[in-house]
Amino acid sequence: MISQLQTRYYTPEEYLEREEQANYKHEYRDGEIVPMTGGTTNHNKIALNIAAYLKFALRGQNYDVYIGDVRLWIPRYRQYTYPDVMVLQRPPIYSGIGTTTVINPMLITEVLSKSTQNYDQGDKFTYYRSIPELQEYILIAQQDYKVMQYVKNDRNQWVLTEYEGETSEFKAASLEINFNFSELYEGVNFDQQEPSNYPELPE
Repeated sequence: MISQLQTRYYTPEEYLEREEQANYKHEYRDGEIVPMTGGTTNHNKIALNIAAYLKFALRGQNYDVYIGDVRLWIPRYRQYTYPDVMVLQRPPIYSGIGTTTVINPMLITEVLSKSTQNYDQGDKFTYYRSIPELQEYILIAQQDYKVMQYVKNDRNQWVLTEYEGETSEFKAASLEINFNFSELYEGVNFDQQEPSNYPELPE
């Protein structure tokens, strides 16, 4: 859900200052500020479904579940991003002052859109793999019943498993939590169209 609009380069400090004043969220990609497009109701429903399921399954345990507004800093690649859903083992490790940005998720989930699915599976996954604590990356389609699950094994290799079909189910390996597609896609309308991008912003 991202459309690159900026052409000049910014420091991380400049990005954070601008982000505090922005009307909607942006990612930071090693000097570039990239506005995020508006999400569909399908996107929102899927993200909320998996976050709610995780929150319920992990109640009373030593984990935090974050959705949408919590920012992630990836120092190796100088990236600020907003994963759809993150799970962290407590305590969260913050970047900078305040509690808006974390650096230590163990599980990240992204809901795919047509405009970003290649990025989410390619460069973005490269950036995420540099996070030492990350053990699992789950990609969820919003136009079909499909999940791609990447799990890091004992040899630090990332193993992909794909699931398709309305009656499918899978396990979040890092947390030993089972999901079924009927709950994951509850309320989703596959006839819904994705939104257009935001207009360009002035420098």
